[in-house]
Order: sequence, then C-alpha cells, then structure tokens
Amino acid sequence: MTLRIGQGYDVHRFAEGRRLVLGGVEIPHARGLDGHSDADVLLHAIMDALLGAAGLPDIGHFFPNTDARWKDADSRDLLREVRAIIGRDSWMIGNIDATIVAEAPRVGPHIDAMKAAIASDLGIGQDRIGIKATTNETMGFVGRGEGIAALAVALLTTES
Repeated sequence: MTLRIGQGYDVHRFAEGRRLVLGGVEIPHARGLDGHSDADVLLHAIMDALLGAAGLPDIGHFFPNTDARWKDADSRDLLREVRAIIGRDSWMIGNIDATIVAEAPRVGPHIDAMKAAIASDLGIGQDRIGIKATTNETMGFVGRGEGIAALAVALLTTES
C-alpha cells in the first residue's frame, strides 16, 4: 500500500453583500468571503491538500479565477471534481484533518453539518474527517476580522 500526505491552505478577505459558506454550509454572518467562486476557504484548503497528496497542481490550475465558468461556483461541485481527478489514479482518501481560523463567526455549531457535506461529496465516512476551529487571538489580518483562513492535511492511499 502506498500512503501520501498533502497539505492545503487558503485565505479570503471578508466582503459585503456575499453569503458566508464554510465547508459547504451557509453560515449566518453579516459578511461573506470575497472570491471568484463562493470563496469557501475550508473546501479550498481541503482540495489543495488532496491534490497535493496526489502530486497534482493546486486548485488554481484546475479551476482558474480567470475562467468565467468558475465565477460564483459552488465549491462543493469543485470538491466532487477533485475527488474524480484523484480517483483517476486510484487514490482513495484515508482521512482529512482541517482547521478554520476566524475571529467570527463562531463555527463550532456548524462543524457536524460541514463534516456531513464533505463526507457526502467525497464518498467517505464522517469519521474520516476532522474539523476544528480556532481564533488568531486578535493578531494579524484574521485577528482584526479582515478574513478567514483554513488549513488542511489529507492522507491518500492506493494499492501499489
């Protein structure tokens, strides 16, 4: 069996007039995140971790922000496409562990829904997904409430 680990990171600044989507779940908040797609930082970090573990380029390669097809795209659709991309090389997802870094809103109450959405899109059990949330203790751009960051690691396996 071959094991491969990948890591991902994404960040988006807050923007007025947009809905906030994290982990495929809409979170009530006064502002959303700015981006070409729905700017779901958690799913973007997870996708980069999966692609990195498979030795593939990042999501910008597959879904460039210069392509109008991805304007306001639902990141859950992109996640399902990433699953298909890594599956072409027979990679299976062992597990994913991710952290959301935000001063606000509180995302803890939404983690179970995020895990359910991600598990559904990737065709894996929720027990293979870890999601945590933390603050930046009022330091830096996240601490000043300017945006949200997310980090993720993924383990892929394949028979070799």
